[in-house]
Amino acid sequence: MHALIVYAHPEPTSFTAALKNTAVEALRGAGHSVEVSDLYAEGFNPVAGRHDFVEAFDPNRFNYQAEQGHAHASHGFAPDIAREQQRFLKADLVIWVYPIWWGGVPAILKGWFDRVLAYGFAYSDGRRYDTGFFPDKRGILCLTTGGTQQRFSPTGVYGSIDQVLWPVQRLMLEYLAIQALEPFVAYGTPRVDQQTREGFLQAWRARVLDIAKDARLAAE
Repeated sequence: MHALIVYAHPEPTSFTAALKNTAVEALRGAGHSVEVSDLYAEGFNPVAGRHDFVEAFDPNRFNYQAEQGHAHASHGFAPDIAREQQRFLKADLVIWVYPIWWGGVPAILKGWFDRVLAYGFAYSDGRRYDTGFFPDKRGILCLTTGGTQQRFSPTGVYGSIDQVLWPVQRLMLEYLAIQALEPFVAYGTPRVDQQTREGFLQAWRARVLDIAKDARLAAE
């Protein structure tokens, strides 16, 4: 199995980074290959624009989706997008590791979805959800929160975590026909003690190894 980890945090010593590192070590230790897209370290530009393409489909009026479709058909994506698309295509498992900010993904990660998972490449008319391009890929969100688990519950002030993650889980991953696994959430990481953090890392390691084991069994 080959895994891609799309990692979005600016601080290498963060707990989010520890989750990323745990996944890399667990998968490689189990004999799988792993590639990491470290968006901050690689200077990924989240802002969409004409710079996404090596040539213009319509130089007079910028329609982003039309430009994406043309770029896919003509191999005309900018090098950074083409690189990320190739990383994505190679992966059997994609893990998105990030902190939840303002109820969603960090801007740099939202820009990765906008620019990389382009029209023509990742979806097209009639190729969404059950008819999407990537039913053989699995994906999982691994995230940290500042708020406690109670706050992300049905009775909490933020609402249930399933409700909060719906735009990513349903409208991004499942939209592409990716087998969207149950997200892993490390709650309240700035507020918990070291023992709790270690517990999160152990639970995440076990979860990653279970996913890898399922993939190995499916391949046999």
